Amino acid sequence: MEQAQAAISLAAIGAGLAVIGAGLGIGRIGGAAMEAIARQPEAANKIQLAMIISAALIEGVALFAVVAAIIA
Repeated sequence: MEQAQAAISLAAIGAGLAVIGAGLGIGRIGGAAMEAIARQPEAANKIQLAMIISAALIEGVALFAVVAAIIA
């Protein structure tokens, strides 16, 4: 019984760390993109596209980490 509770607790901690890491990473990407757009407004489309692709890749890794933490 205690092992099951410990496993659930560790899975929740792992999933939480994955979500926190993804949130920090996406926030950092967004901030850097806004700074880059402020410096070069004519490159906004290219910067925004790269930002969206990077954010999507981070979301995919975070989702995989959450699923792996819950399954394990």
